[in-house]
Amino acid sequence: MPVSTIEVLPRHHARIPDLPTGDPERLAGLAAVLQALPDPRRRHGRRYRLDPLLALCTLAVLGGCAPLTAIARFAAGMPPELRIRLGLGTTVPRACTLGRLLARIDTDALDQAVGHWLADQLEPQSGLRALAVDGKSLRGSRTATQSAVHLLAAVVHGEKTVIARRQVDSRTNEITAFRPLLTPLHLSGTVVTFDALPTQTEHALFPVGDKKAHYIAVFKGNHPTLQAKLKKLPWRDVPLLDRTRATRHGRDEIRRLKAATVTGLAFPHAVQALQIVRRRRDDRTGKVTLERVHTVTSLTAEQATAAQLAATVRGHWQVEALHHVHDTTLREDACRVRTGTHPEPWPPSATSRSPSPTWSGGPTTPQPPITTGRTPATHSTYS
Repeated sequence: MPVSTIEVLPRHHARIPDLPTGDPERLAGLAAVLQALPDPRRRHGRRYRLDPLLALCTLAVLGGCAPLTAIARFAAGMPPELRIRLGLGTTVPRACTLGRLLARIDTDALDQAVGHWLADQLEPQSGLRALAVDGKSLRGSRTATQSAVHLLAAVVHGEKTVIARRQVDSRTNEITAFRPLLTPLHLSGTVVTFDALPTQTEHALFPVGDKKAHYIAVFKGNHPTLQAKLKKLPWRDVPLLDRTRATRHGRDEIRRLKAATVTGLAFPHAVQALQIVRRRRDDRTGKVTLERVHTVTSLTAEQATAAQLAATVRGHWQVEALHHVHDTTLREDACRVRTGTHPEPWPPSATSRSPSPTWSGGPTTPQPPITTGRTPATHSTYS
């Protein structure tokens, strides 16, 4: 019988065809990132360096060990030569040692450092580069006196890689954490997608003006006037630009997209309005539901095709699948490890870097009401 997860992994590795091998230089880069983090412990009495302990916790969680006691058992089950190679020596850290360290570690610095490393590992993307911003609550962190911790994350479309994450202050919401989350990232030419809650005027100004990026923002009840204007556009006269169909998760879904160039919309840098109609049929019950979603984007018709816009809008919801993986595989919701007075899961999933030139423009002034008109092209324009 194997004594640790380490001995089981090579057997599964051999069964997976075409599995990419690890790059030692990349792994060394991660070790250097962990080594450069500030150590919250006093110098006196340290038995282990910081980076081996963090590497141990990372390996243990990836191996399915979430509680501190499970991480300690994971370390005890490691072959002695692997512990020496990891930098732990011949001894095994106890669960209380790991708990004290994780309770005092600067998780924001850890998130940012690991995120820089993760962003550097991504391969260049063809077509539109997109980044989804979305939040999730950690239900396991709720106590009798404290509400559940809420995290705001930035996820790369198509990669399901979290390159930025920030804990939302319990006294505020995702709106205040949006700009600090994206400030360290290099976003030039990237499309930032976000749901209704972060759809704010300053959040449209920031990516386009400061970061030289673009956005796709969803309008719902938090902007009733703008939502009403978008609904009143003559969508029946706008030609259908994209249609996709998919059957999965027990339902058949048809998605249709229409796009129209708009002017006079009182939202910064908005040049196109999109209507996405989702028709879903439940395979088991036969029930059909119809949903209409209205969004705006700073992308012009020349900068993105209808198919690219549809794929980007749909790609935003990959973040929900990632949340499911974090909750079920990494068991974030069940994790009760606390960092000081602020609980946060281990390991972090963290960011990228490099500020861009500052935009010199100011807020957009209110525009007159939208009036409609037809254009003979396949793309409609309204002013």
